[in-house]
Amino acid sequence: MLPSRTFLILVSIVCGSCTALYLAFFSYYKTEEVLAAKGRLALYKSTLESEIERVSYFPYVLSKDAHVIAGTLRKDRQALNERLAEFARRSQLDAIYLMNTDGVTIATSNYNEKNSYLHSNYSFRPYFKEAMKGQVGEFYGIGVTTSLPGLFISAPVYAPNGEIAGVIAMKLNLRRLEEAWMKAGENVLLSNADGIVLLSSNPQWRYKELYDIPPARRDEIKAVRQFDKIQLMKLNWSRTSEDQATVNEVPYLMVKQDLPARQWTLHFFASERSIQVQAWSLLITLIVIGSLIFAAWQVKKTRSIGAALRESQADSADLREANRLLAVEIEDRKQAERRLQRTQDELSRTSRLAALGQLSVSVTHELGQPIAAMKNYLTAAEISQHPPKASLITQMSALVTRMENITKQLRFFSRPGSKEFEPVNLQDVLKGSEELLAVNLKAANVQYECHCPDQAVIVRGNRLRLEQVLTNLMRNAIDAMADEGVPVLTVTISAEKDQGVVRISDCGPGIGQSTIRDLEEPFYTTRASGEGMGLGLAISTEIIKEHGGTIHAENRQPKGAAFIIEVPLEQEVKDA
Repeated sequence: MLPSRTFLILVSIVCGSCTALYLAFFSYYKTEEVLAAKGRLALYKSTLESEIERVSYFPYVLSKDAHVIAGTLRKDRQALNERLAEFARRSQLDAIYLMNTDGVTIATSNYNEKNSYLHSNYSFRPYFKEAMKGQVGEFYGIGVTTSLPGLFISAPVYAPNGEIAGVIAMKLNLRRLEEAWMKAGENVLLSNADGIVLLSSNPQWRYKELYDIPPARRDEIKAVRQFDKIQLMKLNWSRTSEDQATVNEVPYLMVKQDLPARQWTLHFFASERSIQVQAWSLLITLIVIGSLIFAAWQVKKTRSIGAALRESQADSADLREANRLLAVEIEDRKQAERRLQRTQDELSRTSRLAALGQLSVSVTHELGQPIAAMKNYLTAAEISQHPPKASLITQMSALVTRMENITKQLRFFSRPGSKEFEPVNLQDVLKGSEELLAVNLKAANVQYECHCPDQAVIVRGNRLRLEQVLTNLMRNAIDAMADEGVPVLTVTISAEKDQGVVRISDCGPGIGQSTIRDLEEPFYTTRASGEGMGLGLAISTEIIKEHGGTIHAENRQPKGAAFIIEVPLEQEVKDA
């Protein structure tokens, strides 16, 4: 084990060496990439110049054509239109057109198209003004008639008397070169003397400013409508070094070449990612080779101490086996403890229910006869009194009825559940509960909603017992919403997998932090003292268990509670 200080020194040396190697590799591949970029840029420059030079002499040649000269003298212009259209088609030009000395187009190759130049005035264009001075004019801009960009080249047309009689011009579309750049997947742009991007393989860069343009020059550009209605904006780019730049926060290698004849500049941007990948690949390869050499040295060193380790292998194997057996025994003990805990919980619950059953037998027996006698006395009192004291008798009758209901709940625990099960339709069970609770729903002004499937949901059970469960849970929901302004009770019946499911939802305060195990305990209740014994859910749980089902309870969002009853479907229905 190396001392911590020595380890830190070794780590520092390794990290420093890797950093130095990466920088060296990056510099090497960067140089290679710059050379390759210059080669690609030279090719693009040559292609661009060749495309322009291919047709740059056309205006001068056409200015000497007899038909063009005749066109300036108002002779046979329709034939001239057709002649210019044929020249444009063969030369792959957007248009060739003839203007008079006022700049109005009098003949054009696109005479029969929708956006024809015929009768359009281009006297404001620089190429027209230069031609009227007796010079060859060039201008790159967006066509005001077609809204399509192109390179305009013009030449003066001289009349037989030697005076300038008009201007012949052509429009060359350079977008084909731009499309070729896009297909190559490379970042290329062409800018003019003002630093405005004329062509770009990235459409988002087109017509952006590389540099700030003075206001006076910006007004001149607007005056000649070079870019028509396009709003010129600054490109988010900066040069970080002689051969590096960032565009929209993305780093690139950048090389450029000037085209002096037209004061254009061609830029080529190469991604630095490929350089980084190459540098990292070579560095990782060296690290892997170094790791293999180190691993081989470690293997040799390990073999030198192998003999000593083999001597203790037997003891180590025995120790591992002992540890394994101990782990198995520990796990078995944990499982046994968990089973014991579950058994104890179930035994405790069973004991409480058994004690409750014995208590209920005694209480029911002892209270049954006095309650019956009280009812008889009250009945006799009602008959004998003229007029009867309605208030007192009514109160006493209510108390007797309440005591009788309590003994009815207790009686559930004093007798075994009925095992007479038969196919039962859950929709019929719900209808029975609805009839029993109709008065409660109306008295509490509850909005009742029922959602049942079209087909019957058949389970195997005792209809009256299941009806008792639904009635109890629905009554609990009604009582829970006593303080709600708009109480809503929703009951949904469905068949999910092998279970018939009944979901009873309310908008009351919910069950709080209580769990279903808390709620199903006898005498556990969330109501105020005197409002319930807490036996309803305990009785319902026992009934559902008799049917082989379960009850779940959960809080709803934003408020309310939901009780979900699941009872196995009738086997014959599931197999059908």
